[in-house]
Amino acid sequence: MTWRGSADIKDRIFGTLVYCFAIFDTISFSVFLVSQFPVFGFFLIPAFPVGFLYGLIGQTLGPLGNWGSFIVFLILFFVVVRNEKISHFIRYNTMQTILIGILLALFQIIIETLMPALGQGGLLIETLFNVVFLGGIAACYYCMVQSVLGRYAEIPTISEAAYSQVR
Repeated sequence: MTWRGSADIKDRIFGTLVYCFAIFDTISFSVFLVSQFPVFGFFLIPAFPVGFLYGLIGQTLGPLGNWGSFIVFLILFFVVVRNEKISHFIRYNTMQTILIGILLALFQIIIETLMPALGQGGLLIETLFNVVFLGGIAACYYCMVQSVLGRYAEIPTISEAAYSQVR
């Protein structure tokens, strides 16, 4: 949907690049699937620059470096999403990737809470990890393709929340 105006090439590039942050958030769920099928590691390639950025923040800030992802979240939210000088397309995609990252973090908390009761590496835990990984990767790549095409990616509930946050 491009009813809010057309997205130029710069908007499409930046609208696509922000999803690398959400892809980075899926890495913790990729353990089982990538170890069994290494070809799925290909989908994690866009996350490498984000990992480098977080490492750079960690080296620069020393003990506060563990807060790298939170610092990047704050920067993305307050500098990009809340800045009305930046195009709506970029702000929408940035907000959507933030929401995907929050959803992945919630899944991680839930799974870590369930792990002691269900076993560390049981079939159920592996299945949950694989489903969350594949769902996160599918959502990110769907949004990236839509951004390259200059369209607003529509993911139920997440897109509605993104629209409500982006003025």
